[in-house]
Amino acid sequence: MKICVYCASSPSVKEELKEQAKIIGGFIAKNNHILVYGGATGGLMDSVAQAARDDGGQVIGVIPKLLVETGRESNLPSEQIVVEDMNARKAKLKEISDIFIVLPGGYGTLDEFYDTITSGQLGYFDKKIFLVNFKNYFEGTILQTKKMQHENLGYQNRKNNLIVTGDAEETITKIESLE
Repeated sequence: MKICVYCASSPSVKEELKEQAKIIGGFIAKNNHILVYGGATGGLMDSVAQAARDDGGQVIGVIPKLLVETGRESNLPSEQIVVEDMNARKAKLKEISDIFIVLPGGYGTLDEFYDTITSGQLGYFDKKIFLVNFKNYFEGTILQTKKMQHENLGYQNRKNNLIVTGDAEETITKIESLE
């Protein structure tokens, strides 16, 4: 299974978040899954990819040309796909991935999450999305989703494709129950 991980690339991310990413990366490799991620250096991106590589896993990075040109391309992927821009990156990540894990991150991570959830809602695919609400990081996002649902304006989780978990271990348990 190709598992896409959306996450922070900020170099100043907390160690406890890096540990969550390492747990996910290790799980992916040890279970012969393939990590698919943004292919850039820094933060949780390095942590998840390094853990997958350390455990002998295959890693596919999808990175926009601009990040390559600015020296942000990681050397960790076993395969690196260079695309034109962020929109092309999101499209490629959605195309080649079987499920998605969303770890804490910034605007880019939220953009990828919302784009993926919207694509699923519209019927472009039927894939699971795991939102890892580690230490309530995504509490505001979850509250906003509930508000939109209450007002009949937002995501209706009809197929139970959005799965909120508390940490990496719970996410792994739920993924294993799918297999």
